[in-house]
Amino acid sequence: MRSGAPNAMKRIPSLCDGDGEDMTDQGVRLGAAERRVQLLGAARETFGANGFTATSMNDIAVAAGVTKPVLYQHFESKHQLFLELLNETATKLISAIDAAVATATTGREKIEGAFSAYVHFFQETPTSYQVLYGEGVRTEPEFAEAHRAVIDSFHDFTAEHIDIDTLDLDHRLLAATAIAGQLEAVVGHWLDAGQEQTVEDLSGLLSSIAWRGLRGTT
Repeated sequence: MRSGAPNAMKRIPSLCDGDGEDMTDQGVRLGAAERRVQLLGAARETFGANGFTATSMNDIAVAAGVTKPVLYQHFESKHQLFLELLNETATKLISAIDAAVATATTGREKIEGAFSAYVHFFQETPTSYQVLYGEGVRTEPEFAEAHRAVIDSFHDFTAEHIDIDTLDLDHRLLAATAIAGQLEAVVGHWLDAGQEQTVEDLSGLLSSIAWRGLRGTT
């Protein structure tokens, strides 16, 4: 379990009326879309803290403060819930990186922006790391596919900025894979260690190391 992950059993307040329809503690009934967002948030914390295998639908219902029937009204199975959460997490991470590099004008600014966005993303939602890189993504082919979409997107982005004349495209992708793997491992260690460095210090160090590697310089 990652030390940066909140307590998965922390209850997200909710009430149910006599018909099994859920409301907030203020008595305001949530619409289907709002309830779905709330349930995904509870699932992120629970899966992120306990992993896919050890988490049950009952655990998620308790964390969300709803009954299991309410949870099953929105998600027919744990598999479907995790797949939607995985896709949502992947989409948000890719979008954060895209937004960070959109206004960059140089290759170095793009690398710095991408690395900063990556670290910021997991600093703000540490449980997303376990969702995206934990054991859950290895349990089902569909999960692995969503995970691969994020990895491939980051690899392609990094490979575009490798400026070493002696490397062809295949070798650039191999180098990009190595850089992305190092980034994943370092951020995972950073979360485990309690985020001892600031986001700025960590992303700055990683992007500086990566940039020198991308240029083929020492």
